Amino acid sequence: MYQRILVPLDGSATAERGLREAIALCAGQPTRLLLLHVVDDYPLLIETSSMTGYDEMMKTLRQYGLDVLAKARKACEDASIHCETLLREVTGERVSDIIVDQAGQHGCDLIVMGTHGRRGLQRLTLGSQAEAVARASPVPVLLVRLELTAAAG
Repeated sequence: MYQRILVPLDGSATAERGLREAIALCAGQPTRLLLLHVVDDYPLLIETSSMTGYDEMMKTLRQYGLDVLAKARKACEDASIHCETLLREVTGERVSDIIVDQAGQHGCDLIVMGTHGRRGLQRLTLGSQAEAVARASPVPVLLVRLELTAAAG
């Protein structure tokens, strides 16, 4: 069984679905989760015209990441799953590379993450962090799609 699972989180419903799957994998096992949120300031560098605006936005993004991690930690605690949280800040690096790097640095033997399952032009224009992680990761990657409701299906 897996000893340490990395779960990247961005606050989306898709990422939360990945967390639920990782928690289910841990049930009854001595598995630990590493919950990761990456603050990527690259879009801010392009859009922010003043340093004050940049600093305020970074503060907001950091707090958002801490809130995402706190919520995920609570879900793990409620399920009696051991976890650690990690907030990483990057500039000019691909988030997928950070995810793969952190899995290696922390000795993770599985990455569980949500994916939107986009296809065609939408995938090409929006990119796919999940696909990039799956391609670059030296450890297995479990991609979990958001459950579709009957109304949305």
